[in-house]
Amino acid sequence: WKDVSLLKSNWTLDAPQPPSNSAAVRAFHPQQTPQELRETEVPAGALYPCGQCCHAKSLSVVMEHVSVDEEASAAPVYRVERHVLSEEYISSQLLHKKERTPKSLGQKLAEHCRCSSERAKSAVLSLLPILSWLPSYPVKEYLFGDIVSGLSTGVMQLPQGLAYAMLAAVPPVYGLYSSFYPVLLYTFFGTSRHISMGTFAVISLMIGGVAVREAPDSMFPLNGTNVTGQVDIDARDARRVQVAVALTTLVGLIQLFLGILRFGFVAIYLTEPLVRGFTTAAAVHVCVSQLKYLFGVKTKRFSGPLSVVHSLIAVFKDITNTNISTLVLGLVCTVFLYGIKYTNERFKKKLPIPIPGEIIVVIVSTGVSYGMALFENYKVEIVGSIPTGLLPPTVPDLSILPNLVADAVAIAVVGFSMGISLAKIFALKYGYSVDGNQELIALGLCNFVSSFFQTFAITSSMSRSLVQESTGGKTQIAGFLSSLLVLLVIVAIGFMFQPLPQTVLAAIIMVNLLGMFKQVRDIPTLWRTNKIELTIWVVAFVASVLLGLDYGLLVAIGFAILTVIYRTQSPKSVILGRISDTGLYCDVEEYEEAAECSGIKIFHLNSSIYFANSDQYVNSLKEKTGVDPTRLLAERKSQQKRAKAKSKEKSGSNHSSVQKRNAVVKLDEELGVAHAVLDEAQKEVEALGNGQVAEAQAESDSEEARFLQPLCPIHSIILDFTPVNFLDSVGAKAIKSVIKEYATIDVRVVLAGCSRILLSDLMTMEFFSGPVTPDIIFPTIHDAVLHCQHRRPVPSSPAVQ
Repeated sequence: WKDVSLLKSNWTLDAPQPPSNSAAVRAFHPQQTPQELRETEVPAGALYPCGQCCHAKSLSVVMEHVSVDEEASAAPVYRVERHVLSEEYISSQLLHKKERTPKSLGQKLAEHCRCSSERAKSAVLSLLPILSWLPSYPVKEYLFGDIVSGLSTGVMQLPQGLAYAMLAAVPPVYGLYSSFYPVLLYTFFGTSRHISMGTFAVISLMIGGVAVREAPDSMFPLNGTNVTGQVDIDARDARRVQVAVALTTLVGLIQLFLGILRFGFVAIYLTEPLVRGFTTAAAVHVCVSQLKYLFGVKTKRFSGPLSVVHSLIAVFKDITNTNISTLVLGLVCTVFLYGIKYTNERFKKKLPIPIPGEIIVVIVSTGVSYGMALFENYKVEIVGSIPTGLLPPTVPDLSILPNLVADAVAIAVVGFSMGISLAKIFALKYGYSVDGNQELIALGLCNFVSSFFQTFAITSSMSRSLVQESTGGKTQIAGFLSSLLVLLVIVAIGFMFQPLPQTVLAAIIMVNLLGMFKQVRDIPTLWRTNKIELTIWVVAFVASVLLGLDYGLLVAIGFAILTVIYRTQSPKSVILGRISDTGLYCDVEEYEEAAECSGIKIFHLNSSIYFANSDQYVNSLKEKTGVDPTRLLAERKSQQKRAKAKSKEKSGSNHSSVQKRNAVVKLDEELGVAHAVLDEAQKEVEALGNGQVAEAQAESDSEEARFLQPLCPIHSIILDFTPVNFLDSVGAKAIKSVIKEYATIDVRVVLAGCSRILLSDLMTMEFFSGPVTPDIIFPTIHDAVLHCQHRRPVPSSPAVQ
């Protein structure tokens, strides 16, 4: 039939073709109206007056197709007619598992280790993604955009590399090295086309904290003296470089190891509120650490818990020694950079490329510093020596690695989470995919290999990535060109930046933190949407500010995991009711249309059931349904005791009346009543007494039978297992005990909505044993309701037998 739209279903239809001008073609009866079709119950194989026969199997699904004129006003009809299904019927007759031959361990290993040309090619392309896209690189379409983007990003790499080296507590030239080698390597191993690898403020600050902790100023007194303020700067910086390089080597190894083991999912434990709270706290650390450069005061660098507080106290204690020239230059550069950033944001659609404010500030301030001799005449601190050329590869100092393991793990996870989150954003925007495991391997290779050339750990930068994407970057060629620009500066013109004032680098860093500080706007949004995620954000921020980035991250991850446990242990439990004329069941407390089924309670708890919340599940079930077997059994026993006591009292009173009658008869005998009369009276008394005793016994049995009736109007409880993803052995035992416990008060407990995976787990745990059988499992709530209504016991009359 050309005009019929049928859903894929298990049914057949045998009927003549209706006229082509029919307004609507119906599967059950061509002459029925849509309303009649919805209201008519059609049995399988029904014969209609018109002579047409509809042969339908037990499950039939019909989608009514209307004409173009009616299509806008009529909704499609979804109709199901079948028998009530239980798991016992489904598993024995309806579903049959496919036959599979299990493979032995040797076969699995042989298959996994089998090598072929296709697998070898796939492995090479997976390890070197550049081979999959470079041969088909569209030069005419992509090259110009990649060139412009590469140059724009490279211009940003230069000042940020110099500035973030200060955060890492190493000389500025090492920031340039870190902006060249890793970026070059990522071109070959990375899968994201738009992220810009290189130095990043948060990672640099974490490295600087470790370097300061392992090589504090107190370890390097000048000329062997311990005079306050006299530090052998060259020896200190050399040692801090060794610490940063060794830390980077270990970070790269950890990332490589996790990538090879396919642990790319570790980033999911850093939820977005946690990362945003953590990075906001890192922005606070970075900003505070740059205050001394902005004011031109000399204070030592602090690390560890309360380092922010100690740094602020040290700066404000020495605030009277502020270098006015340094402060003015820093404030002017800050205002200028903020204005450029605002202009780029405001007119980004009109500007062909963003205005490179940072490189303009670097060039102009370097020229002013050189021309006015700011260091000699005004004591303005400058970058200092920048050696020309690249350093030869050297092996990092591995002796200090044991002290750096915890810090390396934190930096490895944070760096990867930053990179993969940005990569996924751009991949989703431009319709390509990124491989999390390959990204982990690429980042690990960038850090590990580059550490032999004196670099510190890197990751992707949001500000540079946005510039690379907005200026027309299409592939990793843009990052490759930006690394070549950095190489040109290192090899040829690096010495020209020696007069660059440090306060200018501080201004560049602080202005680039504005995006992170704007994350504070998350607080009101999370307050309206999800208060648990708000607490994660606040805890991550406060812990990272007060305890430091390393301990703060651990506390934040631990707290985030606790919130997951809290959600599973404190889920919402509701009683469901049916929406009239539908198979939908909703919360009766929330929706007016939801009405409970008579004698049936449908319990829904939005969580899986396992050892941590099984008791909570049982308690919530008893509380919501209002049916507590323990309490009802105790009440039944007390009522039975009262009934027995009452029956004993009645039988005792009847017995005393018989004794009185016997005493009267004996008294009459003593007064001379005839013996014949005595015998007759005795028989009457005995007959009367026996009748009253029998009547009392019947009344007692009647009252006992009355107490054996159900103690509550509920005869069935349905447990909605739709939200249950898994059930451990403790949870299975809890459900079995619930079923047995309710059976003692004649309340039947059935399960509805179990997934096939969950049913398989129940089979494995031998859940179906004793009184628990598969016929208490139903595929839907509606199946369970119909079954319970069909098996509903008819209340018996408490009449005397």
